[in-house]
Amino acid sequence: MTHHGMHHLGLATHDMEATLDFYENVLGFPTRVCDLISTEAGGTIRHAFLDVGNGEMVAFMECNDVPGIAADFDTGLNRGLGIKGGVIHFAFKALDEDDLVERQADLRAKGVEVSDVVDHGWCKSIYFRDPNHLQLEYCVVTQTLGEAHLADRSDADWNALARR
Repeated sequence: MTHHGMHHLGLATHDMEATLDFYENVLGFPTRVCDLISTEAGGTIRHAFLDVGNGEMVAFMECNDVPGIAADFDTGLNRGLGIKGGVIHFAFKALDEDDLVERQADLRAKGVEVSDVVDHGWCKSIYFRDPNHLQLEYCVVTQTLGEAHLADRSDADWNALARR
């Protein structure tokens, strides 16, 4: 089966205006679709899709008076699951290391708290959060990926952690 990339990633917000402001005006992602969904159970969902490049999108749903959906659930995912840090996160592509540094400077100029560049060996990243407390990242691959990048999978320590 041939893969064609991702259509969209669906996330939640409690404040659509703050979310659209951040993704449109801070990150520069244009909104492509806004629609209303009336649920059978009642309530209304505001649904917005933003273009993150290459035809791929991130979508946000804001649930309004939808039975069975708490009004105060944690949209940040990690905190709601009791996980410290950004185990669950979403990474956007930077073109190269210069582009990564430019994005970092742009985010800081717009008042966003953003990490220093983190060198993971095969890629480099910067980290920040959106108004929903979602951990976001810009990442650039800095090496040509090959068999050497899979070496840990054959390591005894890797296999000792298997949950089978």
